[in-house]
Amino acid sequence: MFSVIGVNGDVFRGSLEHLLATHRVPALRPQRGIDQDTKDAPAPLAPASHDDKRYQAAAAVYAAAAAPLPERGPIYHAYQIMTREVLTVAPDARVDAAWRALAGRGVNQAPVANATGHLVGMVSREDLLHVMNEEGGRLREVLPRTVADVMETPVVTADPVSDVRRIALVMLEYGLPALPIIDGETQAIVGIVSRADVLRCVVTDPPLTLWA
Repeated sequence: MFSVIGVNGDVFRGSLEHLLATHRVPALRPQRGIDQDTKDAPAPLAPASHDDKRYQAAAAVYAAAAAPLPERGPIYHAYQIMTREVLTVAPDARVDAAWRALAGRGVNQAPVANATGHLVGMVSREDLLHVMNEEGGRLREVLPRTVADVMETPVVTADPVSDVRRIALVMLEYGLPALPIIDGETQAIVGIVSRADVLRCVVTDPPLTLWA
């Protein structure tokens, strides 16, 4: 299940096919995902949490409801490969503070979350450079702007039980470097899947049978 989320909440929620047929959002600029692209191998999967077990049950329902894709091997879901420690920034944060937060984590983009923790946008270093200059790692000529002034919104998101092939298709169709993962029950940001995460999933599936 996929959603398009803006500053006023859900703009769309439905299947991949309905999303691609009815909604177009601006493509985010090509950036590195939230996690480090330089990792050589994925970390081993952590023991299943309470949420993971709930996601596993929901995945069975999702698979039954989704339009079938030809199966050639195991299906991986977002919750199995997503980065869970997600840096978020507030929409009212100053742009220089957001820049330092992203630089401090070594990431190029981050979800923007409001005071209740709900997603309202995405912001990248390139977005921030529209209202500031950076030279030699130091900020110069910073305009008095907030993250809300430069962030990308609305944002395409996926549920934790969305399968990786469909996430990859959305990334290709919308030109997205990463997709926030939103819990369907709580609407909380529970992770993010980057292109690097998808590629690691491919290269660690020995027979390379992930794709239909």
